[in-house]
Amino acid sequence: MNSFVPFTIMSPAIDAAGLIPERFVGNRFGCTGGDISPPLTWSGVPAAAKSLALTVYDPDAPTGSGFWHWLVANLPPSIEGLPEGAGAVGGAGLPAGAVFGLGDAGVAGYFGPTPPAGDPPHRYIFTLHAVDTDRLPVDGTSSGALVGFALHYHTVAKATVIYRYGRK
Repeated sequence: MNSFVPFTIMSPAIDAAGLIPERFVGNRFGCTGGDISPPLTWSGVPAAAKSLALTVYDPDAPTGSGFWHWLVANLPPSIEGLPEGAGAVGGAGLPAGAVFGLGDAGVAGYFGPTPPAGDPPHRYIFTLHAVDTDRLPVDGTSSGALVGFALHYHTVAKATVIYRYGRK
């Protein structure tokens, strides 16, 4: 009998088509969503994980370097997800010890999708990193690049799901 459990991440609030509902879309740059982080669930966290980190990245943003929408580090490996709204600025929705990084909008918290009008739907890559240390040396002033640098050296496994959003 195979006891292998794949390392996965998903949102129960996003349908099988993978289209992000308006309540999770940003409320800036011409978008009028709720700017609330979606609930996330995961399973199959590797035994080697001492902590977890979550990143949400838009590779289609017209910046030349993509756009970091949400960065969370130092999540305990024992949790199985985050509730809706856990990305609220200030971190009240995070487990003890977890910290936000500073996203590209200058927000230490969730910043919902805000693609330009007329663009095709953007991809939002939600990645859960299994990390080999209890704490990454990041905080609310750490950029996506700095969080990514720390993750490069400490990630033992990743679970990824891609959702999409385009303005109508």
